[in-house]
Amino acid sequence: MSDVLPLGPDELLTTTRSVRKRLDLGRDVPLEVVRESLEVALQAPSGSNQQGWHWLVVTDPEKRAAIGEYYRQAFTAYRNSGAYPTTKPTGDTDRDATQGRVADSAQYLADRMGEVPVLVIGALQASAELPAANQSGMWGSLLPAAWSLQLALRARGLGSAWTTLHLQYEKEISALLGVPDDVRQGVLLPVAYYTGDTFKPAKRQPLDTVLHVDGW
Repeated sequence: MSDVLPLGPDELLTTTRSVRKRLDLGRDVPLEVVRESLEVALQAPSGSNQQGWHWLVVTDPEKRAAIGEYYRQAFTAYRNSGAYPTTKPTGDTDRDATQGRVADSAQYLADRMGEVPVLVIGALQASAELPAANQSGMWGSLLPAAWSLQLALRARGLGSAWTTLHLQYEKEISALLGVPDDVRQGVLLPVAYYTGDTFKPAKRQPLDTVLHVDGW
């Protein structure tokens, strides 16, 4: 069993960040550590306890490079679309500076996604056509497990970043990996050991600006 950092629950939850620039692209990640983290993730809840999730762990260099190129193209289109939120000034100097750093690190990851040692895609057994109504019940059976995976990885000294832009090329990536038509992708996690140990809680808006008790 791999070493686990001595992090309390609150520290683990508040210091698990999206890691981009600090991913160690030159250090191999043992498959056993990823498997161990996935065993933790499988304890997450799923609707009616169906456990319909699937996990594609991609280590093959050519497949990682192909997925990375799809991701780079999707990121470039998003960045140039005018909808990219991290480059829009808000008037809040601190927030704008933070968003600028996020944009810079997002670009860094987009340029290097295919170099990350391990790519993990979380997927879910579902119909080829997603329901038109609210899909939260369906994706709620996958996304908690994906977050649990990020926490388990962090506890073992590995970083990850929640990404979904690859879904613009979901069909192409599914064909590359031989994913059946009735399995839909929900998240792509680049996984690597991280450099440094200075993770800390991020600045967030005050709770009272988003809290509603007994009504809006």
